[in-house]
Amino acid sequence: MFKGKKIKLRAYKIEDTERVLKLIEEDGLRETLWRGSLFPLSLEAQKNFISQAINNNSELFHFAIESLEAEELIGGCGINALDRKNSVATVGIWIGKEFQGKGLASDSLRVLCHFIFHELNVNKVRLEYFEFNRAGKKCYEAVGFKEEGRHRKEIFRYGKYHDVISMGIFKEELK
Repeated sequence: MFKGKKIKLRAYKIEDTERVLKLIEEDGLRETLWRGSLFPLSLEAQKNFISQAINNNSELFHFAIESLEAEELIGGCGINALDRKNSVATVGIWIGKEFQGKGLASDSLRVLCHFIFHELNVNKVRLEYFEFNRAGKKCYEAVGFKEEGRHRKEIFRYGKYHDVISMGIFKEELK
């Protein structure tokens, strides 16, 4: 478990499955998380993801995010890819809609980056977000991520194409 000022990152538990599915399926959240079709997630698919996170034997760690104040699961984050040769980790994060705008995501991302830089000795952390995810952009910039590139009109959502923005951060830039 790793603590921030407002959250703790902990291992997933199989009991988290229904809560995670409920939070991810909230209106407007899931379309900010992945490029694929927005077909509804099944309880079984979410259970498989959590089981894999629990039984992880690689460096692609996934954490449940728990609020210190409410002591409840509010989201998740993790390492989606790790390039050891070039020392670059690609991360992802999500927070339930009702918990957004309270500094919980930025605290979570700081703790995740601290873990990656100080425990895994990684040189750079990167992520991507969709241009319509303004809350995500605000969070990433608050932590110290800098825009590194833009993939123009690469994702189709809400009836039109949107840019995908790449961001990165080094240990010394972490706020």
